Amino acid sequence: MVSEENRHLSLFAAVSLVISSMVGTGVFTSLGYQLVDIQSVFAILMLWLIGGVISLFGALSYCELASALPKSGGEYYLLSRILHPSIGLSAGLVSATVGFSAPAVLAAIALANYLNPIMPFMNIKIIAIFVILSMNLMHAYSLDTGKSFQVWSTFLKLFIIFSFVSIGFLYEDKQSISFIPKYEDFEILFSPEFAVNLVWVSYAYAGWNSSIYVVGEIIQPNKNIFRSILIGTLIVTALYVLLNYVFLLISPIDVLMGKIEIGYISSINLFGFKTAKIVSIFIGLLLLSTVSSYVYIGPRIIQAIGKDYEKINFLSKVNKKGVPLNAFSLQLFISLIFIISSTFEEVMLYTGIILIITTSITVCSLIYLRIKEPNLKRAYKVWGYPFTPITFVILNTWILYYTIRLQPFESLIGVCLIVISLGLYFSIKTET
Repeated sequence: MVSEENRHLSLFAAVSLVISSMVGTGVFTSLGYQLVDIQSVFAILMLWLIGGVISLFGALSYCELASALPKSGGEYYLLSRILHPSIGLSAGLVSATVGFSAPAVLAAIALANYLNPIMPFMNIKIIAIFVILSMNLMHAYSLDTGKSFQVWSTFLKLFIIFSFVSIGFLYEDKQSISFIPKYEDFEILFSPEFAVNLVWVSYAYAGWNSSIYVVGEIIQPNKNIFRSILIGTLIVTALYVLLNYVFLLISPIDVLMGKIEIGYISSINLFGFKTAKIVSIFIGLLLLSTVSSYVYIGPRIIQAIGKDYEKINFLSKVNKKGVPLNAFSLQLFISLIFIISSTFEEVMLYTGIILIITTSITVCSLIYLRIKEPNLKRAYKVWGYPFTPITFVILNTWILYYTIRLQPFESLIGVCLIVISLGLYFSIKTET
């Protein structure tokens, strides 16, 4: 059992963690990629709405798992406990590497891209490395410092987005777009391109399960895990739909198509070049919150794995302030490798595919746990069972099917990473 003295995250802090994990790189970068395949405003907004529904159904399912098995470690602990240690270790390793280190890197690179109009002389990868180093040092220094930054940076993030959306709706020179669907728009919803683009959206929504990784640090977890995930997911879904609608309202589709710095491009149309540079700085700073949340959570998974395997037990060691320094060091090393060796698009696609696979397996384990241990005490039971978890798994399977068909190489890389992580279990299992 976790001592109450070790619980220091309030409901507000947990909600901040969920929101800051979700709102980040994806929503400010993926619209340009989506517009390459889909030019329907209705279909684009449905992408984000369906992505929100999928995330909400997944979040509700995770809430039951976390209330039944309230221990830090996320998918690593849950799948080890419910299915098999090898599956749990695999999920934990890909979560700690691709699931958290990679998104932190993506946010840092996106931040560097948004600062580029102000500092074109600076190398983007150097800026990203500096950001990753700074966030790791901050969270490794003190729990309280990192927690305070998380809350205040999330507040700033929401303020900036709400302000941007509000000003966008007041913009006079709007594009002549309509949300009202045409017949062909419904055909797009069932197309392979729509399914594949949901991978980008799934990545943008990644983070809805953040608070289950720090269950052991949340005050009154049986109540606050459910509340934090539900509140955070609903707020982010509303923000995403509104923000993407404003992007489309302000800028022509052909200008946004294939671009990364969607927020900066929209700011140029909204404010002009000079003010857009200032907005670009704010968006860049806003992404610090995303980097911070991923940097904060990742080492907790590594720490949980280290506790269970003697051969890598050094990863679970904490300093006098309760910070797992060795786990932070490993995460930092992995992040630097990603920055140096990979492109933005590659990392984002691998991340989306792997997150869909791991979350789907975890939600499937909820159904198995209901059958295997029906009398297990659950402070919360998922609404709409079994419709909610089954719908989540079916939609994710549909996305993966078309992604494998249309993006076979990237899908193969994602699957290979999972297989490799499974193999690592058998090399260290004798040391458990």
